[in-house]
Amino acid sequence: MEDILNALKTIQNDLENQRKEIRETGQIVTEQVTQNISRLFEEKFLTIDKNHEALKVKVENQEKRLQNLERQARKNNLVFFGVEENENSYESLEKNFITWVEKYLFVKINYNDIQEIKRIGKKEDRVRPLVVSFSTLGTKIKILKQKRSLKDTNYYFKEDYPKHVLEKRKELQEQLQLEKEKGNTAKIIYDKLIILKNNPKRKLPNSPEFAMTTNTEKNTQLHKKNKIHQKEDSVKRSSSFSEGSIKPGILNYVIKNTTHMNNNKQT
Repeated sequence: MEDILNALKTIQNDLENQRKEIRETGQIVTEQVTQNISRLFEEKFLTIDKNHEALKVKVENQEKRLQNLERQARKNNLVFFGVEENENSYESLEKNFITWVEKYLFVKINYNDIQEIKRIGKKEDRVRPLVVSFSTLGTKIKILKQKRSLKDTNYYFKEDYPKHVLEKRKELQEQLQLEKEKGNTAKIIYDKLIILKNNPKRKLPNSPEFAMTTNTEKNTQLHKKNKIHQKEDSVKRSSSFSEGSIKPGILNYVIKNTTHMNNNKQT
């Protein structure tokens, strides 16, 4: 009986050891599987991330290329506002614009100077803007130089910027104003804020630094004036002494002459 009990205990211990080994083995397998899956996911993620970055760079380059092409295409363009909309054909629009340019901008152009001309926006009660693409950049520059001619009129014109550039320029307006308040000379060129130079503001008369500088200058000037007056007084005293004193030889000569004259009178 005792042998049977010992055998059962041995079997029970063996079963416990086997269970323990199974649990440990299962845990090891689980960890290995988890590590393998994590490694595979990480490798896959890194591959996807690299592809995403490469695609992102490619898209950005394509966008820059498109923006450069659009900028190049609009290089010779100007947008005119307020030009009367009374044309009934493309030819009449060209003719009216050429007449308008000569009348208000004092520039003579012909049909060859215009590459394309069109209205933008829906036709409504208000006059639509007019986009003009000139054949050469030189013609556009001639028009730009006469911009002041429209100062006292209801007409004006601007550069033909793309939508994203207009939005960027609008965002830069606040920063431009801040730079001007700082005393900087700045302006917006295309879609960038350019600070040309720094003009420090003059110190105000009521500022502490200005007051200290002024007092120092005044004290220096007073000190110089005192020195000058002292020198002048010294020179005057020296001159007075020289003028008031008579040399002994001259004094004796005067006394002798006076005595001699008195003796002659008495005689």
